[in-house]
Amino acid sequence: MSTGNCISAFLKAIRLVIVASLAMLYVAATPAADQESGPVKVGITVSLTGDYAAPGKDELSGAQMWASDVNGRGALLGRKVEIVYYDDKSDAATSARLYERLINEDKVDLLLGPYSSELTLAASTVAEKYNFPMVATGAADGHIWARGYKNIFGIDAPAREYMRLLVDSAAGAGLKRIALIYLDSDFPRGVADGVRDLAVSNNMEIVFDEAYSRDTKDFSALLRLMKTSKPDLLVGGTYLEDSIAIVRAAKQVRLSPEAMVFTVGPSLKEFGDALGSDADGVLGVVSWIRSAHLPMARDFSYRYKQKYGHNPGAHVAYGYGGGQVLEAAVRLAGTLDKDAVRQQLGEMKFRSLLGHYDVDKTGKQMGKSIYVLQWQKGYRLLVLPRLMRESPIQYPFKPWSER
Repeated sequence: MSTGNCISAFLKAIRLVIVASLAMLYVAATPAADQESGPVKVGITVSLTGDYAAPGKDELSGAQMWASDVNGRGALLGRKVEIVYYDDKSDAATSARLYERLINEDKVDLLLGPYSSELTLAASTVAEKYNFPMVATGAADGHIWARGYKNIFGIDAPAREYMRLLVDSAAGAGLKRIALIYLDSDFPRGVADGVRDLAVSNNMEIVFDEAYSRDTKDFSALLRLMKTSKPDLLVGGTYLEDSIAIVRAAKQVRLSPEAMVFTVGPSLKEFGDALGSDADGVLGVVSWIRSAHLPMARDFSYRYKQKYGHNPGAHVAYGYGGGQVLEAAVRLAGTLDKDAVRQQLGEMKFRSLLGHYDVDKTGKQMGKSIYVLQWQKGYRLLVLPRLMRESPIQYPFKPWSER
């Protein structure tokens, strides 16, 4: 071999060594998660059937839109995001079993919680068992964060705080007598506990206080009894179908308090679809509404309507905002390592589509605000807080006899 060829071969060998060394340094400096070629898998169970199907479907579409947006921006830690989901049928035991599947069989990288406090209580026990951080989306019952768990982080306001803005407003308007009716389930019970505290602090009186079972379909007898207590304010700790049924029963028995407010129900377009003009005047408390001047709300609403054909509600924002919180934690951690992600979820302050993210040491959300909407002439309008309102709150509720 000539001297020139020897030198060329030597230089080629040196280049190969340098390239190999740089590649090894890159691998060593890159988080293990970034070396995977597959997508970042985000696991969630959603209620596509059963009692929570309407908000569950919305939550899923929100999470899927978040994933689509992340992928459109170029991915997460160099990898596309994929939502892996199953229908939990609105059943807590089914949800827990499916989270076992997501962790053990699907080998998901991240977890979003299911819809409802009831299902989240069960699902978060699975997450704790595997020491796997989970961002709770549509869950607010305080018991979720009272068990000493280290892996469940909320994005919604505590259930006890849901009615604060509305009850304070009603007290300021001179309403004194509260009728409280609620589903005998985790989140509505938390809402009811908060209303009892608010009644005391506002010098109001609870004149009716009744829970009902999940299989209650006809509320006429219960509302006839409520009518005898002569309430100024009807407060319902409800979901969609029961809030609709209660309004229909109120019309049937001609119960017309000064104000009528529910939790889940009025925030959904299905509420107005079912009740038509009978929805007018009904109030709802909600974690997100596009007119509340939250980050990205207008742009997000426009893009969502273009994609799905209708405006997004609060439950869409749960799914999207939950994804954003996970994304922020992963980007701050620079890895999918569960310990690092858990630490960021516990320490970071963040503002998502849903609003402020700021949890205490138990993972309970402390920074989130709740808004009040009212159905007025077929539209859901923001009425509280006053500085953000689209329309003044309308008291009193127009009596059924005058409609």
